[in-house]
Amino acid sequence: MNPFKAKKGLGRGLSSLIGDNEIRVSKNKISISSITKNKFQPRKYFEKDALEELTNSIKERGIIQPIIVRKSKTENDKFEIVAGERRWQAAQNAGLHEVPIVEIDVDDLKSLEFAIVENVQRSDLNPIEEAMGYQRLIKEFDYDQEKVSKFIGKSRSHISNSLRLLSLPNEVQNLIETKKLTQGHAKVLVGMENANFLAKKIVDKKLSVRQAENLIRVLKFRKNSKSKSRDPNIINLEENVESKTGLRVKIYSKKNNSGSVLFEYRDNDQLNHLLMIIKANY
Repeated sequence: MNPFKAKKGLGRGLSSLIGDNEIRVSKNKISISSITKNKFQPRKYFEKDALEELTNSIKERGIIQPIIVRKSKTENDKFEIVAGERRWQAAQNAGLHEVPIVEIDVDDLKSLEFAIVENVQRSDLNPIEEAMGYQRLIKEFDYDQEKVSKFIGKSRSHISNSLRLLSLPNEVQNLIETKKLTQGHAKVLVGMENANFLAKKIVDKKLSVRQAENLIRVLKFRKNSKSKSRDPNIINLEENVESKTGLRVKIYSKKNNSGSVLFEYRDNDQLNHLLMIIKANY
């Protein structure tokens, strides 16, 4: 019997991932020291207040949902967390020496899938962590955006917009991870060559998303008014390509209809992302 089908807290995604035939053994409790972190855990930030609330709850009622684990591939007599790292941390903070577990037999791909589904369904990930989880499925396990969309249960445009956040400078991504910028702010910064400057201005001035959009609209208007007149069809095409790739694009068209297309990338990850898009569509 699958013990998770009666527990709604884990969500339908986790139950379907586990499946009756994948459960190796269900144990009441094991030593908390014999459990190690999930190397595929997409979360880097665990909110202090939420962790304290869970710690207090565990002190009062114990752990209700078992921690899902698999045999460690690198350490004998150890188990690696597949899902439930926050519960494991809170249990340590609560001073528990043993925790309930369910051991399952899964490979690295399933382990990553579990970690992403658990966190995304509970909205535990910040936008950058979520995007990096999707990117890992794509880069390391040959998913495409359509497959990620169906697996996670979110729209293709959501997956695409999420991945575009990874084209932002590291400094801007850090502001998103630490919740100084919202995902709404981040979306309007994608593709801006001065994203760092704009992000700092948004934070310093405490601008709303609407105010940030207006600021960027004004800056774009000033820039366009200073540049020489360009074919609006070319400009529209550049913007469409930028929205799909997350990279700055320049199209240079000559009178004889020949020309060139320039993609600007910041690092090898962005280059590989561009090549992946080209291969997937052409």
